[in-house]
Amino acid sequence: MGILGMHDEEIIGKEKIDASHAGGYANTDEIDLIAVADIDEQNLKTFGQAWNIPLDRQYVGHDAMLAAEDLDVISVCTPSYLHHEHVIDAAQSAADPDVIWCEKPIASRVSAAEKMVEVCNETGTELVINHSFRFTDKLQRLHDLIHKQDLLGEVKSVSTQYRMELMRNSTHVLDTLVYLLDARAEQVSGYINGENEAIDSLDAATEVTDSGGGGHLVMDGGAFITVDCTIPRDISSMMLNFIGTEGKLYMNNDDGEWRYWSFEDGEHVERALPGIDGAWTWEDDYKRSFANAANHVQDLLNGETENYSPGTEATRSLEIIVAFYLSDYTGSTIEIPLEHPLCEIPITSW
Repeated sequence: MGILGMHDEEIIGKEKIDASHAGGYANTDEIDLIAVADIDEQNLKTFGQAWNIPLDRQYVGHDAMLAAEDLDVISVCTPSYLHHEHVIDAAQSAADPDVIWCEKPIASRVSAAEKMVEVCNETGTELVINHSFRFTDKLQRLHDLIHKQDLLGEVKSVSTQYRMELMRNSTHVLDTLVYLLDARAEQVSGYINGENEAIDSLDAATEVTDSGGGGHLVMDGGAFITVDCTIPRDISSMMLNFIGTEGKLYMNNDDGEWRYWSFEDGEHVERALPGIDGAWTWEDDYKRSFANAANHVQDLLNGETENYSPGTEATRSLEIIVAFYLSDYTGSTIEIPLEHPLCEIPITSW
């Protein structure tokens, strides 16, 4: 229907919101939204009316829909602690989807995320995780510049700041790091502040462990990363600062400022980013990401592309978040991959 916090509550369910899974499908040529399932019958009715879903295809509970429908793609937009159950049910169901487009973060436990990937591999289902920054043209172009044109050389250090909470929001910036560096954390030292703004802003009754936090990472490529996701939403700014052997890059996605300096003859010289017109913005880039993601799903269904937001990479940002909690609790450095039973530790969110 739309995302509370991004849109006025009064219009959600009354207007078709582009920045949503349903809005993404509406911007494709070949995908039709034909069914919906929810355990809340009022939400089910509201969504069905907003998106013109026939009454006989509005299902109370996902089991009923999966048993009755033959589907090419299924969106999972439930709270993150339910993703594991719903993705596996969908992948193994009679609905037999070729693609599952699941909201971020991938799951609440690393072991659950790994099981989701395993089951989807076994059933031949593409698991696409909606880390929506990956579906923006500018970030994809920047990824190519870093990896195909050696824009930064060997990345030595990155510092990043973003708003709390780690699961609900910061998974975006952590996935951006994983994506742009094409790397996995090896060592994690973390801090958790225990603060959660969503409890008030969403008028939430359910207790969750998600909160602000951050820490230090050493990636498998050697880069040292500083992460600060303790900042309240109203004063936050999504900032990433990269320093490499061939250049440095400053990105501020809230202020819409990207700057790049090439390292030439011992000096940093500011240059334009090739093929990128202006900086990334929420209004222009983020809101289009849902349409871009849905079109990517369409291309996957047609066999025309490879999945560029797979569950294996989404698990990398989740294991960093879990490691932040483990490090804060134990007062120690955490090594990744997480061993059993640490991979079973849940960090619950919405």
